[in-house]
Amino acid sequence: MRALIEVAGGDRETFLQNLVTNDVARARGGLAYAALLTPQGKLLADFLLKGEEDRILLDVAGPWAAPLLQRLSMYRLRADVALRPLALGVARGTGRPPPGALPDPRHPALGWRLYGEAGEDGTDWDALRVEHVIPESGVELTPDTYILEAGFERLGGVDFRKGCYVGQEVTARMKHKTQARKGLARVRVEGEAPVGTPILMADGREAGTLFTRSGGRALAHLRYDRLDGPLAAGTARVRADPAWPLSATGS
Repeated sequence: MRALIEVAGGDRETFLQNLVTNDVARARGGLAYAALLTPQGKLLADFLLKGEEDRILLDVAGPWAAPLLQRLSMYRLRADVALRPLALGVARGTGRPPPGALPDPRHPALGWRLYGEAGEDGTDWDALRVEHVIPESGVELTPDTYILEAGFERLGGVDFRKGCYVGQEVTARMKHKTQARKGLARVRVEGEAPVGTPILMADGREAGTLFTRSGGRALAHLRYDRLDGPLAAGTARVRADPAWPLSATGS
């Protein structure tokens, strides 16, 4: 379930530009993907920005809407900005887009979104996300997430040329590391294991966490230096998917 927050007022673009990970100008007349971080660079919420003539809408996971609105209100200070939740539906699909629909900016496979309507077209969204390694709010994306480890750069959710925003220094340092040590990847799974099951090495050391599954494949957050030898999530066997190179998930 999605929720919408309206950001109106003459300072709306400047206000958000100083806070979120992406360039707000990308949302003018369309959608842009972004996040609000803590000063320590960890995720508070990810969302889609929809730029309109006199307002910007934040399309966010329902459970995250109230905390996001509260945090944005803390930053408002004397800015000419008005914040409020909106009771407006969000529809999505992957078939032929209806009039007024906008393409999802994260990946072409995510299809379109239509505001003012509600519903879905029957797409198997978990299978689609596993296929293209796309994280979901509240599942792969949690409050302890560093966005580059979740693939935000690949999904167009961060701009390294826009200037300062909350958490920018930590994110920039991670970007310029010589090599990513861990991140979101696709794995092969044999056997049953629920979301959140730790992935362990044969000696019991933790190599990652298993998340959304579709058939024999799943998303997992992995430590790249602990993938040698057999891996298990509960009674399930796990191995990195050779069709998804780990370099594709790094920052």
